[in-house]
Amino acid sequence: MADARRAPGSVHEEPSSALRAGQAKLRGHGPGAAGVRRIVTGMVMTPLPESRTEQDGSAVIRVLGYNIRSMRDDPAALARVIRACAPDLVLVQEAPRFFRWRKYAARLARASDLVILGGGATAAGPLLLCSLRVAVERTEDILLPLTPGLHRRGFATAVVRIAGTRIGVLSCHLSLRREERLTQAEALLGRLDAMGVEHAVVGGDLNEAPGGQAFRRLAGRLQDCWTVRPRGGEHTFPSHDPGRRIDALFATGGIEVLGCGVPAGLPGVAEGDLPAASDHLPVLAALRVPAAPRA
Repeated sequence: MADARRAPGSVHEEPSSALRAGQAKLRGHGPGAAGVRRIVTGMVMTPLPESRTEQDGSAVIRVLGYNIRSMRDDPAALARVIRACAPDLVLVQEAPRFFRWRKYAARLARASDLVILGGGATAAGPLLLCSLRVAVERTEDILLPLTPGLHRRGFATAVVRIAGTRIGVLSCHLSLRREERLTQAEALLGRLDAMGVEHAVVGGDLNEAPGGQAFRRLAGRLQDCWTVRPRGGEHTFPSHDPGRRIDALFATGGIEVLGCGVPAGLPGVAEGDLPAASDHLPVLAALRVPAAPRA
């Protein structure tokens, strides 16, 4: 599997004091580290199926989509949330991109009991993490055309195997500009076609609600997992008072959506961890992927 040293990168800036303080929390030191260990009581955990391989060879997988705002918030809370979701695949947006970005990504993966699959600064922010259940076939980071005055965008992509079935994976973070979002959505669908896989999952911060053109374009071609089977919260932004669904998980038609939504009542997660971890809330889905064809 790819690790944090897989691809070249560049040094741009020193980490902020907030980021350094957050990394201290991830190690269990510094102000606020104790306060985020309070455990939620009286909440019902989102009843999504656990990862498993069925007797017929199909695989139930857990996929998490998460904009982590470059780990500028509380990375200890972030790791607790990701770990409690028990994902097979994590499709990250706004991963660290600048000074020592590989170190921060590797630290998050280790704290979350996962490994780095691909992406990061080499994909302009999207990052892929996975569990050891996942076998990697290939990865590719895609940089999209740069619009002057706007952030560079890209896709982190991979083809993996779970229980023998090939699955395409793509993490994206679309533009703040409406016209560019639609162009990027078209590029995303073209990239999925180029992967040469029957089954694929996509996760992203789309920077628009379901009524937007880019969101509707993706939902017209793929399954919008929350719409198909909502199980958990709907709105993802802002995390302290969510009122918009701008983060989503999508799946190709052959995948069965067992449930999808913002998770609640996660074991070992403190009451304030979700708003402390990022300015976005995560989206968690349980999916059933058909068994691989027999040779």
